[in-house]
Amino acid sequence: MTTTTKKAAERLIKKYPNRRLYDTETSTYITLTDVKQLVLDQEDFKVIDAKSNEDLTRAILLQIILEEESGGLPMFSSSMLSQIIRFYGHAMQGMMGTYLEKNIQAFIDIQAKLADQSKNLYEGKAMNPEVWSQFMNMQAPMMQGMMTSYIEQSKNMFVQMQEQMQNQAKSMFATFPFGPGGANAAAPANPQPNPEAEKK
Repeated sequence: MTTTTKKAAERLIKKYPNRRLYDTETSTYITLTDVKQLVLDQEDFKVIDAKSNEDLTRAILLQIILEEESGGLPMFSSSMLSQIIRFYGHAMQGMMGTYLEKNIQAFIDIQAKLADQSKNLYEGKAMNPEVWSQFMNMQAPMMQGMMTSYIEQSKNMFVQMQEQMQNQAKSMFATFPFGPGGANAAAPANPQPNPEAEKK
């Protein structure tokens, strides 16, 4: 007999015109802080407009980030936010989004490995928050060095990729008839009549 594990249904939260959030799973109204806790608990959820069913998940997540950034310990500097804003509408916008997502995932993977190492030190048990905080503070210089090395490698790879793209573009445009040295480039826009040919 085979059994299949069914993935839990996505938690649905409805936002009403009065800006209140209603959790359909618990049948209660919740706050933005409660939604943040769902994120911390890694629960899948979706926020929709109660009338139009429009997906508002990203808007709610951005609202949580705004509140966190307005607090005492912001994660993004004004300079970084300005740089991110400049990429909107830029040709590299999609690539920048992917780059940030991949780098955040890499950082999360490093944290997960450190957590596994700590469990091995404590015979499979997780550290208590205070000891974990001390452990992370001790590992901070090493993590900073790893991230610096990773960023430098990413930078070098990006430069190499940019050079390859430029070379490919040059090769591609060189084959076009309207490009420099192409067939149409040599022909004058308004050819003048040849007097010698007219005499014949």
